[in-house]
Amino acid sequence: MNIVIFAYSKKGCDTARRVMELLPDDSVSAYAASRLKEDGFGAIPHNSKDFYSEWFSWADAMIFVGACGIAVREIAPHVRDKRTDPAVIDIDELARFVIPILSGHIGGANDLAYRIAEALGSTPVITTATDINAKFAVDSWAVKCGYKIGNMTAAKLVSAKILEEDIPVTSDFPIAEKLPNGLVLGDSGDVGIYVGYKDKKPFKMTLAIIPQVIHLGIGCRRDISLSAVEEAVRTVMEANGLDMRAVKSVSSIDIKSDEQGLVSFCQKNTLPFSCFSAEELMKVPGDFSGSEFVESVTGVDNVCERSALIGADELIVKKTAVNGVTVAAAIEKTEVKFG
Repeated sequence: MNIVIFAYSKKGCDTARRVMELLPDDSVSAYAASRLKEDGFGAIPHNSKDFYSEWFSWADAMIFVGACGIAVREIAPHVRDKRTDPAVIDIDELARFVIPILSGHIGGANDLAYRIAEALGSTPVITTATDINAKFAVDSWAVKCGYKIGNMTAAKLVSAKILEEDIPVTSDFPIAEKLPNGLVLGDSGDVGIYVGYKDKKPFKMTLAIIPQVIHLGIGCRRDISLSAVEEAVRTVMEANGLDMRAVKSVSSIDIKSDEQGLVSFCQKNTLPFSCFSAEELMKVPGDFSGSEFVESVTGVDNVCERSALIGADELIVKKTAVNGVTVAAAIEKTEVKFG
């Protein structure tokens, strides 16, 4: 994590140093009031508006050691969206209390506060309703698992409703353990959680939690355009009811490693692009839609199906041709774990 710590007194700097010792694996920057001139601390400028703005944009977590009001005043002009705002924590200078004040769930402020408080012997002051009522916090869980949250409006509704009643959950994958407090199995109702890779809405208000488990294999003619790749992928995904947000990677054969349409598609969608040799693809086991023409050109009978299966477990969409592009999809099998 990228973490920045601010201190405003001599005792605050001492506490800040204790916190920094707890974070050896993180990238930590420390600043103190300019009058203190503390070793290892940069100086907080007197005109600090832009100073805090820059750190708010850079940091995964901001830790203020001092009065809570200082933290609130300094971050207030920069707060925008719970999906992107950093975790913000306040610690009093004597380290009696550790208080997450922004991005408790998605930003991880609550978890970081618990971690720091335990190490310092402090009291964590947690105010988020799901935590204090020992209810399942869907946004925090999704972030920990690396899953995407489909709709923040639905996530807020689930977090509110779960305080009043149990929320049904359904999944494309086996649920590996006992459900946490606030969830029950179910696939219908007014509000519910769907964990999966398909584009479906089993509840009147469905919160989709989306694991990245789909691997796309793509083949194409030479000098294919970005728009052609986009159209082919969109056509295949929609025809098979798949959620584009569940795509984890794109693969092809090594002779397509510099194919600009493919490269641009992956860059635009922030997807890793892997290419494999014909020999590597031929070693992939399975029953594939072979083509003598493709084999004569590439050295392997099928590019998209074989490449999709590398790193995945099951082919769910066989080769589909759309205007010079062939697309196949495979998934990783997984289990849903709440612990």
